[in-house]
Parts: sequence; C-alpha cells; structure tokens
Amino acid sequence: MGSLGDLVRGLCLPGEIKQHWPDTTLTWLVEPSWKSLVENHPLIDEVIVFDRPRGLAAVNTLYQNLKTHHFDITLDLQRHFKSGLFSLLSGAPIRVGVHPHNAKEFNWLFNNHHLSYFSNQRPKLDHYLKFIEYLGGTPSGTPDFGFSLLEAEQLPESLSSQLPQSFIVVVMGSSWLSKDWTYDGYQELLRQILTKDGHGVVLVGDRSQTAPASALEKELQSDRLLNFAGRTSLLELVAILKKAAACVGPDSGPGHLSAAVGTPYVALFGPTDPARVAPFRCLPFVVQAKNDCEGCYRKTCDYKGSNCMAEITADMVMGKLEQALAAGKLF
Repeated sequence: MGSLGDLVRGLCLPGEIKQHWPDTTLTWLVEPSWKSLVENHPLIDEVIVFDRPRGLAAVNTLYQNLKTHHFDITLDLQRHFKSGLFSLLSGAPIRVGVHPHNAKEFNWLFNNHHLSYFSNQRPKLDHYLKFIEYLGGTPSGTPDFGFSLLEAEQLPESLSSQLPQSFIVVVMGSSWLSKDWTYDGYQELLRQILTKDGHGVVLVGDRSQTAPASALEKELQSDRLLNFAGRTSLLELVAILKKAAACVGPDSGPGHLSAAVGTPYVALFGPTDPARVAPFRCLPFVVQAKNDCEGCYRKTCDYKGSNCMAEITADMVMGKLEQALAAGKLF
C-alpha cells in the first residue's frame, strides 16, 4: 500500500513464503499504481486492487471483496493506519504487524500479533524478512524479488530497437523535492559519461521529469543519449533496468527496482538514511555529501545553508559509478 520502493522490497516475501510453505495461496492487496508489478510476480496467486482515487467508495468495495475470502493470516507490511484498517477488514484470525514502537498512526491497534522491536537504523528489507522469522521460517539470505520473467525482449520494438549494446540508466527526480539532485549536477555527470568511450545513457523518469530531460537531451546533442522520461510503463522500466550495466539517481523507487533485477544502483542520498533505505546490496555505491542536517527526512528543504543534495558533485557520482560498473551485476 506504500511507495514503489517499499513495494519492491516487500516482493521478496512471496519467494520466502512459498519456499517454506509451498502449498500456501498468496493474495496481495495493492493500489493501482503498482498493480502491474504484483500481477507479474510468478508466486502471487491473486491480486486485489484498492482503487484509492475513489476514496470511501473504494473502501466499501474492498470490504465487500474481502468478505468473500477466508484468509488464515494477514501480514501488514506498511505500518500505517490504512494498512492496519485493511488488515482488520481482511477477517484473518491472525494479523501480524510491526511492533507498536515501529508503527505509525495507531497501526498496531488493528493487528493481534506483532513483531519484536526493530531498530530504524537497520535496513527495511531485513525488517520485512522478520515476518518470515515470526511465522517460523528462516530467511534464505538471497531474496528473489520475482522479476526473473521480465526480460528486455519484452520491450516494444519502438523502445528496444533504440537501446545501445551497453548503457547506463540515469533516473531523473524522485517523489520528494528534497531528494532531487540539481539540473547542473545531471548535466555535468552526463557530459562525463558521454566523453568516455563505451556506454550510452538512457534517461528515465515520470512525466514530471519530461521537461528537464528534454532540456538535457537538447543541450548535450549526443546520439548516445536516449530520453525515455515519461515514455515507459512500469514493466518496460523494469526490463530496461535489467538490461542496463548500471543505474544512477536519487533515493527513489526505480533505484530499488534496479537493485531487485541485479543492476547496481548508485544512489544519491540527502534527507534519508542510506543505512535504512539504500537499495539491496548497493550500500557501497551510495553518494552522500556530509551536512549537519543530513537524514532530516523532510520532503521539502528549508535549510538556510547549502542544500545537501546540491553539495553532491558529478565527480563524486562518477567515482561511485565507475566502482559499480567494475563490480558488475549484483547477482
């Protein structure tokens, strides 16, 4: 029910569940934005969509749908009021949520089983895997996020025919203004990549990034630079990321998708804590400028000094990108 990054991390659980309890029937409740990812997971048996834009009418529709099911266990990964309420509405006699001190918005009141307390300094992925331990299993240590069936060949010919043999994906923007890198930073990074031999560059982002991506495309005038910002579906983005040599951008959902398909992600961090939310196996590639307000978790920046993201230079990013390219695929 949460952000794209949280959803991607949570998609490690179906593989763990089916490995320990292969006869389990697994239903996933999701919002429309991420429906396609869940539907294409090979181990998820049923998808229920909460049509959030419909508001209270959608809650009633969801309740009527849930009443037709007979769930044994509900796992509430999100820890907010909404997910807690839907956990209760599932009707499952066993509803497992996070510890009250890890929950928000009175979420714990809706669940009757709770994980032990988990430090917010530890990775979120590890927190999700605690649900497997609570159920009596042992996490494998090599999570499978369910993207094995999504290949670059599934891209439309109009996109796949444009992709170079080897390329780097550059993610434009994030869901928080405070996490966004500067236009000048992107511009200089692209110049440095394109002056070296070998890799092309593919720009990606949602429709809000169409203008800056187009401006970069026009300014740099390189036949090795492809602008796909605002042009790909979520599944097409996954296929592109899977084919890429590396990916770079802010702390964002596409970064977690990149790591989930095994492509190293150079993550630019400012207001969030990489120890908690860095993409899977990508902590060595994190770029973070030291600032006395780093890790503030503010969605907009009102700091009077230098913005932490503005202090990240293209040289800093390029150094980590070269490390990521040398390291190769994560798995």
